[in-house]
Amino acid sequence: MAQDSATQAQPAESTVEQDGEIVVTGSRIVRSGFQSPTPLNVVSAEEILNQSPSNNLADLINQQPALAGSTRPENSRLNLSSGQAGINALNLRNLGEVRTLVLIDGRRSVGSTITGLVDINTIPQSLVKSVEIATGGSSSAYGSDAVAGVVNFILDKKYEGLKVTGDTGISTYGDGGNYSFDAAFGKSFAGGRGHILLSGEIAHRDGIFEIDRDWNQTGYVRIQDPNWTATSTTPQFLIRRQVGAANSTPGGLITGNSVIAGSGRTANDLRGIYFGQGGSLNQFQYGALTYPSPTGASAPSLTQGGSWQVNDSGRRIGLQPKDDRHGVYGRLSFEVSDSVELFAEGSYNWQEVLFNAGPNLATGITLQRDNAFLVNALGASRLNGINTVTLATTAVDLPFRAINNRREVQRYVVGAQGQFEAFGKSARWDIYGQYGRANLREQLRNIMHTQRMANATDAVFAAAGNAGGYAVGSIQCRVNVDTVTTNDDRACVPLNRLGVGVANPAAIDYVLGDPYRDQVVQQRVAGINLALTPFATWAGDVSISVGGEYREEKITGSVPVEFAPVTTNNPGGGRTTANQWSVGNYLPTIGGYNVKEAYLETVIPLGLGLEFNGAVRATDYSTSGYVTTWKAGATWQPIDDIRLRVTRSRDIRAPNLNDLYQAGSSNSDSVRNPFTPGSGPGNATYPATISYSATVTGNTNLRPEKADSWNVGAVFSPRFLPGFTASVDYFRIDMKDAIDSLSAQEIINRCFEGRAEYCAAMVQDPNNSSRLLFTSQPFNFARRLVRGVDIDAAYRVAVGPGNLSLRGVATRYIENISDPGIVGNIPVSTVGANGGQGSTPTWLFRGSVSYDTDTFSTTVVGRGVSAGKYVANGIECQTSCPVSTTQFPTYDDNHVSGLFYVDFNISQKIKTNWDSEAQFFFTVTNLFNRWPLLVPETGLAANSTYSDMLGRTFRVGVRFELK
Repeated sequence: MAQDSATQAQPAESTVEQDGEIVVTGSRIVRSGFQSPTPLNVVSAEEILNQSPSNNLADLINQQPALAGSTRPENSRLNLSSGQAGINALNLRNLGEVRTLVLIDGRRSVGSTITGLVDINTIPQSLVKSVEIATGGSSSAYGSDAVAGVVNFILDKKYEGLKVTGDTGISTYGDGGNYSFDAAFGKSFAGGRGHILLSGEIAHRDGIFEIDRDWNQTGYVRIQDPNWTATSTTPQFLIRRQVGAANSTPGGLITGNSVIAGSGRTANDLRGIYFGQGGSLNQFQYGALTYPSPTGASAPSLTQGGSWQVNDSGRRIGLQPKDDRHGVYGRLSFEVSDSVELFAEGSYNWQEVLFNAGPNLATGITLQRDNAFLVNALGASRLNGINTVTLATTAVDLPFRAINNRREVQRYVVGAQGQFEAFGKSARWDIYGQYGRANLREQLRNIMHTQRMANATDAVFAAAGNAGGYAVGSIQCRVNVDTVTTNDDRACVPLNRLGVGVANPAAIDYVLGDPYRDQVVQQRVAGINLALTPFATWAGDVSISVGGEYREEKITGSVPVEFAPVTTNNPGGGRTTANQWSVGNYLPTIGGYNVKEAYLETVIPLGLGLEFNGAVRATDYSTSGYVTTWKAGATWQPIDDIRLRVTRSRDIRAPNLNDLYQAGSSNSDSVRNPFTPGSGPGNATYPATISYSATVTGNTNLRPEKADSWNVGAVFSPRFLPGFTASVDYFRIDMKDAIDSLSAQEIINRCFEGRAEYCAAMVQDPNNSSRLLFTSQPFNFARRLVRGVDIDAAYRVAVGPGNLSLRGVATRYIENISDPGIVGNIPVSTVGANGGQGSTPTWLFRGSVSYDTDTFSTTVVGRGVSAGKYVANGIECQTSCPVSTTQFPTYDDNHVSGLFYVDFNISQKIKTNWDSEAQFFFTVTNLFNRWPLLVPETGLAANSTYSDMLGRTFRVGVRFELK
């Protein structure tokens, strides 16, 4: 039977009483006393109240070890064009958020992104009674997307009373201020036949737009050994501290120059000059660890020495977004008879985020020798014999690139539920219709318009008789004073990029813009379910659940003409699309599909403590066709102290709207150049680190992903230790036909290996010779394999006037392999790597110790990840190293640390004179102000997925409840 959490912990699985019956997440069977073969990790209402590190429920859920690699606002800072920045999306088993199904009371919800991800912020937090995480494939019970499992948020739909919570918080550094306020009201009427439920919440979080933390100023980076060659037996990559990027400076750095033949000048005569306040001239002090600068190559990439902190690109990036959100929820139910209840519920959530995605940095900027700002800065004599100058800058005069996404998410459900007698037993049924809508504004701010930036940068002194009639000697855009009239742009304002505090605000307004895309995602669902007990065997009742569902998913969108990529007809046929912006070249995604499903699930007791659970679901997608999913599981309890369980299932994930129909979403970042520094694909000249823009388009020929899953485990409840429960479960998920697309780094690596088809997937940016443009689309070509062990233990015992509770949850990952199916590619497991997004630490763990009485409670939480490699495929060596390849590079140090954080919470009930309860609470997260998990990367030098980025934070608040 289901057990009250106040009397005995039951971490291995959970059952929730709903209107007198017991519902188990992971199954459609509704039967008192049912015990699921699918492992469940449960976050109780008590944990939500006393262990939440912030006023956002997602921050607590993401601490669960099974949720490895979830998307959070802190680690989505570079999702410039995906629309995901600012959301909280759950990722079970590190298989990707799209393979985790999020439910509200067992029903789907409309996504908050074009990929269908459900933002946890849209769930009414003040009404969440428990969160149940089914860590096993559940497609036969709930349909597509439940490949890695299900996270079900269960609401307290019969809540009576009024409760209000207000809190505020701040970091130990005086930033990251936040507050929230939520209230919930529930009341029965008409003699208890009706019930109304209302809730609302408001939350705000200050943005942190620059990183001034000490941990981000250590200069902890990876560099390529300048003496390394393809035949070296020493490591290719070196891990060093106090090393900074020498590829740009705040006011611009000359990284090289070309010369006029016969002038006697060299290609490095001006290299190292950087421009400071007001255009002052300075000389960059290169250290020992620099790349050699071959003729025609860009500047060295990294340096160690007196100038290692000059580059500010890693400090001028956001640590936390500014976040404002509010939401309302309401539910009305009425029992029209003793066996039939009608209900309707609706919710509306609004959110806006603003995030610093980093400076408007640019490398490979070419200035002609007659550039007016260059002549004024260096003097004409210093430019004698110089043809062009190459500049790189982090553009401190320009405002930072910003993500400013807004979302409005609505969800409405109407239905009926009830019970009747069938075959002499109680049967339950429900029928419902649901509509969801998400209005998405994917907005960027302060983005460079590539052509305008080129026009404004190419500034010259106006000569006599110029076509525009400008004053002789004034500085003008070349396009307006040259002899060509077809390229004129009278709005152009020259931009001085040589110095700090030298840019004309009018020029900044001219070169920057705010591209955006509006998208509307709609979801319509109709479903019916029936659970009954038609007969019994000698061993007990046989339970059956049947049902069906019809679902429509649709997306439409628009992009203003002034922000859309420009498409032109080619004279020889075909069309060419040219990007206008450095990032954010949006195209609207338009498309839709429908799916029809029917399922059957049964539980059959076999006697001697053995019980069988099986399910099958027939699914027909309008886009990808028919597929069958199934599950077969069993539990066996030979004695009261132990119960064994096993589940085998076939699960699917059908391609989502983004997979199928995206017209072209772009992201920008940088890749390591596997070619010799100064060379590159197509024998062009590229620096050691190449900036890029990548565009991914949809593929309507995609098929559903298929996963074969095993879960084998045991639950221990020893009679000699009342109050103790533990479980150990092995899991294995083997995916075939996984939908994926190659990353930009994988594409350039394969090109380096001589694969022409990958070289064809990238071209040189026509507006920036040191930048690449990548194109790709998703295919069913990847295989994913994840294996590991979950451990969950809890103990609760009376001590003095209260109860002492201990809880520990851990996941030991064994393998997490992604095989893209590339010939010659050797799949590598990411387990044991802590380097960045997509990494999977060997151990993730969380433990808590709580003591509570009628008036007081306190909790201490310890959590973290084990130490591991920087990159999974790296080979660590100092001498006698094997050949370093793009797939298996060599490092002198491939180790990064683990993490261990301690959180503390205390709450005290406050006496009142009314029939009410009040409680004061105080929380300290990251009590010992532990640094994040540092990784040797330029820019943000920390793993933002598993780390607390803010350091120690404090939260204080009051809860008030009137019964």
